[in-house]
Amino acid sequence: MSGRYGLGFYSLVAGFGCITLAAFTQGILPMLEPQSRTNKVTKVVRTDLGELKWMEHTATDYTPLEAQGRAVYIREGCWYCHSQYVRPVTGETRRWGPVTQAGEYAYDMPHLFSTRRIGPDLSRVGLKYSDAWHYAHFWNPRWLSPDSIMPRFAALFERPVVVKIVDDGKGGRTLEKNAATEKLFEFSGRPLALTPNSDGLLFVPERGRAPLIVTPNKEFEGDTVRLVAASDDLKALVAYVQKLGTNRGKWRDRFEPQQMEATQVGLPRSEEWVGYGKQVYERRCLGCHGASGNGNGPAAAFIQTDRPRNFNLGVFKFRLTPSGSLPDDGDLVRTITRGVRGTAMPTWHELPQKDVLAVIQYIKYELAADRSDPKKPYLYFVEEPLKAPLYVGDAPKPSPQLITRGAEVWQSAKCWECHGKEGRGDGEKAAGLKDDIGFPIPPANLTTGQFKSGANVKDIFRTMSTGLSGTPMPSFSDTVSADDRWALAYYVLSLSAFKDPLTGEPMKISAADRAALNDPALAASESRLAYRTQDTDSPTIFAGEAWARKHGFDFAARRAALNGAAR
Repeated sequence: MSGRYGLGFYSLVAGFGCITLAAFTQGILPMLEPQSRTNKVTKVVRTDLGELKWMEHTATDYTPLEAQGRAVYIREGCWYCHSQYVRPVTGETRRWGPVTQAGEYAYDMPHLFSTRRIGPDLSRVGLKYSDAWHYAHFWNPRWLSPDSIMPRFAALFERPVVVKIVDDGKGGRTLEKNAATEKLFEFSGRPLALTPNSDGLLFVPERGRAPLIVTPNKEFEGDTVRLVAASDDLKALVAYVQKLGTNRGKWRDRFEPQQMEATQVGLPRSEEWVGYGKQVYERRCLGCHGASGNGNGPAAAFIQTDRPRNFNLGVFKFRLTPSGSLPDDGDLVRTITRGVRGTAMPTWHELPQKDVLAVIQYIKYELAADRSDPKKPYLYFVEEPLKAPLYVGDAPKPSPQLITRGAEVWQSAKCWECHGKEGRGDGEKAAGLKDDIGFPIPPANLTTGQFKSGANVKDIFRTMSTGLSGTPMPSFSDTVSADDRWALAYYVLSLSAFKDPLTGEPMKISAADRAALNDPALAASESRLAYRTQDTDSPTIFAGEAWARKHGFDFAARRAALNGAAR
């Protein structure tokens, strides 16, 4: 080159400039901008009348366990591939959830925005999956997402040990007692039901209890299993991941895909669509539900409670059809799209509609079958005609009187026998409950707000009307009037009022703000229309509003006007 400086010099200057700019924008600028130091966010809360509303509140700091998990997250390089920022562009809110707000990073030092999205954004992943799903995912991501390039994190588990299955002398089966198993179990403690997957892999979700091997459907017929257990670092990492996004409260219950409704939809039986549905199933469902649909896929080794559905039995919990009937296609579309909250079954709202309809065809006409006689399989959806779905009209308006009546119905219908006096799932009959297959099935802890069949009052009413097939939860259509079922549904929702969705602990909120939020006239149906607490001196500008003001849109003024009118 004829110039005074070579290409290397200019490259060095450009590199130094980029590094300086990055240090300024990510290190110095955040300290100069007051908004970056706020801990205020908008979050969704459940009111005492069972309604969901947005309000201004504060983010909470990490617990010591979550902080340890964040350190592991950084150490393992998770932030190289996963971002933690939902942008107000390109439909990200339809995919991930509400736009990120500054207050969510109040306790992050350093922040973990990341620079690339090789993997999915994780800022809203908290409570999308169960802990069991995360453990299975860290063990082998390909089980749950065949196209994943995420490496296995088997090193975060304790080294697997091979142990024998032995007779426990009481008619059941347990594990041999040796030095390795005594570290994991207390053989004289409370029984812990464990089911290996078909390859004999068995995850230990809880220590200090007595192992009881449960295989009611011959899920595993071998005589040795490989035991795996999570290390302290892995438990902390999962706790941290579950924290992400929960500072926005029960936003997922307001997320439009979680409110999806469908009835009387579907396709006529088609071998072409059944074949395509098989492809979808093998990519999306096989990891948990198994190749044959028996509910014991490879990842099921980690899912010891709320086991994956065994499609071979033709029993489905969530339906609008009457008790004793199979679900219609609308029921299956709703369950697949919404997922099953609090379990390893996530929402599949991003799955194309044709894929959803196709996999339903495969489940109905291939997996939901009794093949005990291979020459003459019994196809449930062919042999058993569907009953017409129940009609669920508009819900009555919530009121304190309705909640009071619901509490009375709770007592008279004896809901407390299973769910407990306060709805924590600790009733006097809770310990011995099993599903129709023979797996232990604890009653739902209704105070968490994690409702499997949906978080809307109509969802709770539907469950009470139809029951949950294959479980001890019966239909109350014949024993409780429709008016009382509506009252009971609102009461059940009120059990999780003003509680943190992750910890279940009561939120710190003044009596005045609580009363204002309990007013049915206050809508607060969107983040930008969130109720502003009465102790706030000046309005906070949240994500997107600064840009909106610059371009002539004053959302803050509109929110204030609406809140003022509602009061």
